[in-house]
Amino acid sequence: MKPLFVLVFTFVISALILKLIYVQVDYQLAARIAMAIMMVFTAIGHFTYSKGMAEMIPDFIPLKLTVVYATGFLEIFLAIGSLLPRFQVISGWILIVFFVLILPANIRAAIKHINYQTGELNGSGLSYLWFRIPLQIIFILWVYLSSIYDVKYFE
Repeated sequence: MKPLFVLVFTFVISALILKLIYVQVDYQLAARIAMAIMMVFTAIGHFTYSKGMAEMIPDFIPLKLTVVYATGFLEIFLAIGSLLPRFQVISGWILIVFFVLILPANIRAAIKHINYQTGELNGSGLSYLWFRIPLQIIFILWVYLSSIYDVKYFE
């Protein structure tokens, strides 16, 4: 829920700031700024709640803590890349793949009631998936429409 709040709140603020600066709002840029800020926000969670997040990773994957840190850094790099015109499309595609690949960890955490902050088995459970799966779809569409989809091509 927190990432969605950060995404929407920063999108509104970004659009307002862009409106003040440029008069006409570039909504794709505002959306990329919002996604970048959200990605940095979630990356901080990878470093703050690393042990809990490591519990979410399936058992067959080795070096779980390393994977959590690596994905945190990846989120930061993709946030930066999405703001750089030269890298925005490739960052967008990588981010979409990333969102697809992390879904099994979220499903595992829900099934096992893993609390991503503590690693304890007192998480939200399966009801969390009713929110998380549509949220992943929203994130994927958000990235596609703001980083990959070329509005000018269809004008």
